[in-house]
Amino acid sequence: MISFVSPFRFFAWALIFSAAISLPIHAQSAPAKPKITKLDDLPRHTYPVQGSVVDIVTSADKFAPLAAQVRADVEKDLADYDIEDKTTLKNLKGTLLKLDLLEGKNDEARKLITELRDLEDKPALKLTTGFLAEVRLDVQDQSKQTDLSNPDFQAAFQKELTARANALPWDVVQDELKHMKGGFEIVSKNLLIGEIQSEIDPAVKQTGSLSDELAAAVIGIRSSLEISIPIKPAVVAALTAVIQPHTVAKADIWKDRAVVLTEDQKLTPVVIGIWDSGVDPKVYPKQLFTDSSVKMVVKPQVNTDGTASDVTLTPEAVAKAMENTDPHGLAFDLHSNRVHGELYPMGDNAKRLPELKSQIKGILDIQASVDSPEATALKKQLAALSPDQVKPFLEDLELFGNYAHGTHVAGIATEGNPYARILIARLTFDYRIIPEKPTVEQAKKDVIADQTYVDYFKQHGVRVVNMSWGGSLKDVEGALEKNGVGNADERKKEAREIFDIGKNGLYDALKNAPDILFIASAGNSDNDVNFDEMVPSSFDLPNFVTVGAVDQAGDETSFTSFGKNVIAYADGFEVESYIPGGSRLKLSGTSMASPEVTNLAAKLFAMDPSLKPADVIELIKGGLDPSTTNPKILLLNPKKSIDLLKARLTPKN
Repeated sequence: MISFVSPFRFFAWALIFSAAISLPIHAQSAPAKPKITKLDDLPRHTYPVQGSVVDIVTSADKFAPLAAQVRADVEKDLADYDIEDKTTLKNLKGTLLKLDLLEGKNDEARKLITELRDLEDKPALKLTTGFLAEVRLDVQDQSKQTDLSNPDFQAAFQKELTARANALPWDVVQDELKHMKGGFEIVSKNLLIGEIQSEIDPAVKQTGSLSDELAAAVIGIRSSLEISIPIKPAVVAALTAVIQPHTVAKADIWKDRAVVLTEDQKLTPVVIGIWDSGVDPKVYPKQLFTDSSVKMVVKPQVNTDGTASDVTLTPEAVAKAMENTDPHGLAFDLHSNRVHGELYPMGDNAKRLPELKSQIKGILDIQASVDSPEATALKKQLAALSPDQVKPFLEDLELFGNYAHGTHVAGIATEGNPYARILIARLTFDYRIIPEKPTVEQAKKDVIADQTYVDYFKQHGVRVVNMSWGGSLKDVEGALEKNGVGNADERKKEAREIFDIGKNGLYDALKNAPDILFIASAGNSDNDVNFDEMVPSSFDLPNFVTVGAVDQAGDETSFTSFGKNVIAYADGFEVESYIPGGSRLKLSGTSMASPEVTNLAAKLFAMDPSLKPADVIELIKGGLDPSTTNPKILLLNPKKSIDLLKARLTPKN
């Protein structure tokens, strides 16, 4: 496939670096500005680097030239181009805000905070964007204190932050405040320096420069080192005081919308393609698709005279006979070679699964502001982490996330449906910080693999396929930079060629399977899937649905991507499901929202196997309810959609 970003990467890294790199008049005769209709239309900028990037972020003198160049380019782009995409504007103005805060341009910073909030459509982000910066600036103005580590300032800041955070509407901002607290608890100088050494420095050593994207990340890290880390104790203390009294969770709207099918209904089995990182078949023994042609491999042997052989098919013998077959689906490796095995390969790391699971749970508990043994252990581990240990730590998180992802998705897609039959279509995500270099040759090979997956779906009667993954042109371009490929213009051209091969190949494969419904996650980047050319979530096909994420109360999550093709929103926040081995874990992301829609589609097909993808999409849309906080967000309602089908199936007198 295209150099897709692992679906788990957002949550493993965004939490860790949230405190560091995330913030989220013309003359009449002036000619019209060029209109930017997609991200690729914006100019590329590069910044020459001499020496180490670590030296740049830790030295005011070495940082200043980069800051001045980036500021000039961002201000020029904002002045020269008509940019309507709000995410792009937020990114550009967010970079300027960090620079203003670093340079003490407080009046300009306050103005930018207002502009950024005006760009926000999500209620929680409209209230929390620039919130910490605004409180800090106000306390500094009142105290006339510029030293952020000064005890008097820390005490005053903590008191003011507690009061203002308590004044925010808890039901709206609770998830953001918990995430903010978690980010500050984890971030440290060593973690940030390790991020530079593992991801940014290797690219700079090969290209001698920073792209505009990496330059923005460097500015964010400098901001965190100079501002976020000094105020970390006060922020954690204040937000802990705000969060702890609130023990009642948001109301869960999804329980009343759920539909559970039972075996006594005698409905039709439905094959569901879980096109993902693999599924542990032992977790779903009664809900597996089995390829009958593969099943023949383990039948008793027959002697030449026609009599049955005396081979005893013990469980061990069956396992041996099946080890080079795929009875429940198919699999490809990172290079699109056909391989065997239902689960993401862990190799020598298999013996570390308990440790890796504990780390993931610790990350998730910190994000949710849950005090647990895993969270406590992870905080201690991070506090002792050296910069050299950051890369293997992050790659461990990514590796286990990939390992667990498909099994978790499968549980959501099949919940309450005894007629579901899981076809495991395993793909292999790259878990390494420096991904493999994308090439035209590999892109062409990936297209062949994509077509093979879809052909397999068609051959085995798959009705609906879940695709909780995706990537973009930007991801391909970034992977080229990290591998030291050419200059910015060369990377732009090469990335477009590689990306279009993969995008067009996947699009054609799905288009040519009109009897299969494909359901994809929108993405977790708070961006417009069409403007950023996200694949597959930007696809517009009659047999394709893109799904965004809301929380348990139906409120839009801060991370969910969006766009004209995102027709439905489902629960994608702390959704509990199985992971390999059979234990359960709560994960967040549009990866969890997409299988909620797949679940409904499969139930509709089970109730009426004559339905076509267009019919199912119509029933899903017919059941959607507008969110109470944003009527443009249309929420999945399985119960209503099922009732619509029941009404169709009921004979009219």
